[in-house]
Amino acid sequence: MNDDFARTVAEPLVETQRRQRADTRPKRQPRYNVILWNDDDHTYAYVVAMLMELFGHTAEQAYQMAKEVDTSDRVIVLTTTLEHAELKRDQIHAYGKDALIKDCQGAMWSTVEPVAES
Repeated sequence: MNDDFARTVAEPLVETQRRQRADTRPKRQPRYNVILWNDDDHTYAYVVAMLMELFGHTAEQAYQMAKEVDTSDRVIVLTTTLEHAELKRDQIHAYGKDALIKDCQGAMWSTVEPVAES
């Protein structure tokens, strides 16, 4: 069998197999941001403690996020799958009042937003 004939027959088969393999790979789940929103009812100490406890952020990371939410009115605290993002949002809502603020009404506010696809 000559090489040109073998190549002519084999190349489409190899390409078809490559395409089939690519189609069977697991697709990556869409990503979602957990957004923490600013308010005047919580101290930096509360925000830092919450972010360290719920998200495992270091004290420095948590402090930088507390500064960002204070100055920008919002901060992304985590990017993850939808189910995990909803769990973390719910944990923020359930975290409770800031004991250092006398008239604190409850936990901070958080939302989940899809990550914009690039």
